[in-house]
Amino acid sequence: MSAPFTATVLSLYPEAFPGVLGVSLIGRALAQKKWQLETLDIRRFSHHKHASVDDTPAGGGPGMVLRADVAAAAIDAVALNGRPLIYLSPRGKPLTQAMVRDYAAGPGLVLFCGRFEGLDERVIAARKMEEVSVGDFVLAGGEVAAQALIEACVRLLPGVLGAAESAHEESFEDGLLEYPHYTRPRVWEGREIPPVLLSGDHGAVAQWRRAEAERITRARRPDLLGKTSKESET
Repeated sequence: MSAPFTATVLSLYPEAFPGVLGVSLIGRALAQKKWQLETLDIRRFSHHKHASVDDTPAGGGPGMVLRADVAAAAIDAVALNGRPLIYLSPRGKPLTQAMVRDYAAGPGLVLFCGRFEGLDERVIAARKMEEVSVGDFVLAGGEVAAQALIEACVRLLPGVLGAAESAHEESFEDGLLEYPHYTRPRVWEGREIPPVLLSGDHGAVAQWRRAEAERITRARRPDLLGKTSKESET
């Protein structure tokens, strides 16, 4: 029997985990050992008497930088076992659903959560870290980003979601944003559920949903439509 998908997180604040990963379907899957979560405290690898892990940036400037020797020692204590070593960074490659699918199909992830002004560049290069960004914004540290990436992967693992087909009808899965959803009551504050969704005509429902997905994508993320057309040509 193969080992479950395993996420190992290197952090200065391992107590932040499991956080949201410990609730709902993701937390239930963790309790059922459908995936595994490990944390490693980076501060354990400091030889400073005050467990210092950072220092002033070479060349001057504000803030502090995570030391190369401390970060590398923490990374080297982890067995990658074929898992990508990811550094959560706003300058990294933007995370996409296609990347998530690839990660979820593998044995797991090793995630390094930065703090301060960042991590010494020599470690990123020497350990061949893959820099990944969860958005064009800056967080105080990588812990929230790590939880987002892990959750995105875990929910795609077999047996985690209640309905297997639900993961295939979501935003980005077919290059489009997701269509709108409705439920009871039929009329709420004068707003009705679109009649086609109550018609029982599955073909018409599917056609409406596709049209709505295209409309919303065109209005909110036209860049996705360009990507879809390019992919269809290859």
